[in-house]
Amino acid sequence: MTGTTGTTGTTGPDRPGGYDPDRIKCVVWDLDGTLWDEIAVEAPTDDLPVPRPEMLAAIDALAARGVLSSLASRSAPAVLERIDAVPRLRSRFLAPQVSWQDKSESLRRIAKDLGIAVEALVLVDDSAYERAEVEALLPGVRTLGPQEVPALLAAFEGRDVTPESRERVHRYRTEETRRAEGERFQGTREEFLRWCAMRLTVGEAVAEEVPRALELAARTHRLNSSGLTPERLRDLAATEGHTLYTARMADRFGEYGVIGAALVDRSTPGVRSVPLLALSCRVAGRGAAAAFLFWLMERAREAGADEFRVTLRPTDANLEMRILLRQAGLRRARTADTAPDTAGTPGTAAEPAVLARTLHGDLPAPPAWLHVSTRKDAEA
Repeated sequence: MTGTTGTTGTTGPDRPGGYDPDRIKCVVWDLDGTLWDEIAVEAPTDDLPVPRPEMLAAIDALAARGVLSSLASRSAPAVLERIDAVPRLRSRFLAPQVSWQDKSESLRRIAKDLGIAVEALVLVDDSAYERAEVEALLPGVRTLGPQEVPALLAAFEGRDVTPESRERVHRYRTEETRRAEGERFQGTREEFLRWCAMRLTVGEAVAEEVPRALELAARTHRLNSSGLTPERLRDLAATEGHTLYTARMADRFGEYGVIGAALVDRSTPGVRSVPLLALSCRVAGRGAAAAFLFWLMERAREAGADEFRVTLRPTDANLEMRILLRQAGLRRARTADTAPDTAGTPGTAAEPAVLARTLHGDLPAPPAWLHVSTRKDAEA
C-alpha cells in the first residue's frame, strides 16, 4: 500500500508524484529503517544509529520551504531521550512522538500539538504495516516509503518561498516555548494572553506581503471564509475597487509575521464586501481572527459604508470561521451572484453564500488582551 493517495495527495497530474505542496504542512518520519538503518533499542550502546544523510538533507530542504518535520516511532520512549541529547538532530523535529502507541495515534497528537489538521501530515515509514494502519484510521494522511522522498521533494521545486515560509520552523519552535510558558503560568487563559502582550497590526498589503497573502489563501482551511484560489485572489486584488489587507502579529516571545489576509471590494456604493478572509491556524484561539474582522468592519464604517458583507463557503474544515462570522452578527443575505473560484477547498463544501450585517449601531470590539493598530492609512 505504499504511497496511496489520501486527501492530502489528491492533485492533478501536473504535480510530481501527485503531491500538492499547498496541503503539506508537516512530514512525519519513522526512525528505524527510515531515518536510520538500524533498530535503536537493539544498539549495544546508548549511541544512536547514524542517520541517513539523504534523509537529513530532505528534512533540511523541506524546512527551507516552510515544511515542518516531526517523528513518530513505535519504540521505547528512552530513544527520544537519547535524541534530545543530540541538539543538532533534535532541533530538526517538532512535537516528536516515540512510544509504543499506534502510529495513527502519534500522528493525531502531532497534529494537535502543532495546531494543524491531521490531513496536513505526510508519513514516511519503511513498514508497509504501519502505513496500512495509518491509511485505515487516518484516510486523509498521505503515506510514503523512504524511496518516495525524492518525488516528494520534487513537488516543491520551483515554487516561490515567502519570508514567512523560511521562518516557519523557527516560529513553531517559538510556539513550543509559548505553549510551555502557558502551561506553567499561574492564572487564567485570559490573564496569560494579557501577559503575552499580543499586538495585531493591520494595513494595506505592500508588494512584499502579497506572496504571503496568496499563500494564506492556498494553505489555510480552519480560518478561511471562501477558499478563494491564489490566482483568483491575485486577479481580484489588481482590479479597480479592491484592496488587499494584511495583518501582522507579535507578542513578548517574538514575531508571528503576516498571519492574516483580507480582500475588500469597494465597488458597490455603501457596501464593503470581503470575498476572502484567511488567517493562519497558528493564531487560532488568540482572538486575532475576531480582531482582524472587527477592524475591517470599523474601517468600512469610517469610510461611510452602511453594510458589511463576507463571502462564505462552508466546508468540513472552517467551522471556526463560520462561528466567528455568526458571533460578529453576520447573517445569510443571498446566494453569491458569482461563485468565487474555490478549487482545492478541502472537505465537502456547500455553495458560497453572502453573509451581511448593518454597520449602524454598536460594532463588536476586539478581545481586551489584544492591542490592535493600523499600520498604514489605506483607503477602506
